[in-house]
Amino acid sequence: MSTIPTATISRLVTYLRILSQLEAQGIKKTSSDHLAEEAQVSAFQVRKDLAYFGRFGTRGAGYSVPTLRRELRRILGLTRAWNVVIVGMGRLGQAIANYPSFDQYDFLLKGVFDIDPSKIGQKILGLEVQHTDALPTVVREKGVDIGLITVPQSAAQDAADALVRAGVKGILNFAPTIINVSREVHVEPVDFLAGLKRLSFYIQNPQLKEELA
Repeated sequence: MSTIPTATISRLVTYLRILSQLEAQGIKKTSSDHLAEEAQVSAFQVRKDLAYFGRFGTRGAGYSVPTLRRELRRILGLTRAWNVVIVGMGRLGQAIANYPSFDQYDFLLKGVFDIDPSKIGQKILGLEVQHTDALPTVVREKGVDIGLITVPQSAAQDAADALVRAGVKGILNFAPTIINVSREVHVEPVDFLAGLKRLSFYIQNPQLKEELA
C-alpha cells in the first residue's frame, strides 16, 4: 500500500462519523456528493480518499451505508478494542477519563498515572491513580496499546519516555510541545492552542479558505 496522507486518515474518521449518523437514521444508501457536502470537501476528494483502500461503490448507485461504514471501521482498526492509559491526572486527565462515551468506541481505560504524591491513591472511575513507575507492569498485564499524555509541557517528554519504555506503541499527546520517540512509536498531537491560532488566521483572511477549498 502506498503512503497514505495524514489528512486522508483524518477525513476517513469524518466519513465514518457521517455514515454512523446515516445508519442511525435508517438510511441505506449515500453518495460521494452527500459525503462531500457533510464533510465540507469535494466529491472528487471523497473518491480519491476511498480509492487508496479499494473500490467501495457502484457508479450511478453510490455507496451502501452499512458496507462502507463496516469497511472504514476495518481500515481504521476499529473492529477490536484498544486498551488505553492516561499519564497525568490533573484537570484535563480527569476530564478525559470521565468522558461519558469513552468506552462506547472500544477504547478501554485500563490505568491512570501521575507522579504527584497527592494524586496517587485517588480513585477515578474505579481505577486507582498509580505512580508512573507502575506503567511497565500495567502495560504488560493489561495489554495496553495507547497512552494519553495530559501532563504539563515540561513533563511531556518524561511521560513519553515512560510510555515507550513500558512498550506502548501509540501516544496521543495533549501537551503543547513536540516529543521525541523511536520510529516504531506513533505520536498524534492534540494542540487546541494551535487550532485557535489557525482559526484566528482564517478569520483574518477569509478569502484564503475559499481559495484552498
